[in-house]
Amino acid sequence: MTAVRHLDQAAISWQRQGIVPAYAPELGQEAAQVGSALAVDPRRDFVFPTYRELGVALACGVDMVEYMSTHKATWHGGLWNAAEAHVAPIQAVVAGSVLHAVGWAHGQTLEAHGEFPEGGYSVAITYLGDGASSQGDVHEAMNFAAVFKAPVVFFVQNNGWAISVPTERQVAGGSVAARGAGYGIPALQVDGNDAAAVLTATRRAVAHARAGHGPAIVEAMTYRRGPHATSDDPGRYRSLEDERADGGADPLVRLRERILADAADRPAVEATLDAADAAAAAEAEQVREGVLALGPRPGAEMFDLVFQEPTDELLRQKAAWREESEHE
Repeated sequence: MTAVRHLDQAAISWQRQGIVPAYAPELGQEAAQVGSALAVDPRRDFVFPTYRELGVALACGVDMVEYMSTHKATWHGGLWNAAEAHVAPIQAVVAGSVLHAVGWAHGQTLEAHGEFPEGGYSVAITYLGDGASSQGDVHEAMNFAAVFKAPVVFFVQNNGWAISVPTERQVAGGSVAARGAGYGIPALQVDGNDAAAVLTATRRAVAHARAGHGPAIVEAMTYRRGPHATSDDPGRYRSLEDERADGGADPLVRLRERILADAADRPAVEATLDAADAAAAAEAEQVREGVLALGPRPGAEMFDLVFQEPTDELLRQKAAWREESEHE
């Protein structure tokens, strides 16, 4: 969580410095992201993120330079190998990741050919916000997953805002978890600023799906402490006083206090935490250097990676592009 905080804040600075053109901060959501990511088995389960899951990607072992390549506009979705990392590419379409996750999870049941696999199903976990939950894709995904008992966990980060619209103005009833009953999906609502509580709740949801009981919903109640994106000005729709009043306990401060309260040797543990903080700052600087070193990708890739077998029209466009841009 400390590494996520440092990298997240550094990425905002990189955007202001012109190193990356855009970034979606996650300040305040570190416990929700890291706690949930640590509940899945990266060797068999599959993670389907949105554009704000830097903490999830880091916790799952994704190379952060390859992750930030999307924010630098070097590569759409990230340069890491999604098949090896079991973390899908960054999804910029709001609620788009839920459809992909349900499709992958349903595929696990189809491959089992009606027989429950030894060790249970591999599980998909998909991330969405309270704003995304109002998209029709989420209804379709939850309904389909429930009907076919797809082993998928819908992890909702309810951070209080759908860009500039507060939850109460766009989620009827104020809770996404409450919708689960309409689909016959069990749902848990948890304090999203408590890393241990998020980890426990997500483990329960993953175990439910792995056991063949179908999908589950976890709604982590947290708060987006910064802007929706670096292009957003939250001062236009909320005040600093509102942020302080509604933000709740800082998840990092909360976890640090809990660790120190339980420590048998407080000075030693405090020194370990301070060392982790220093290491996180150094790691963020290494990522910055890696991002600066990222060069442009070959332009031909925008034609080569569209279809498995390119169409005649696509080949014609590629040839025209080369003639115009490369003088070939």
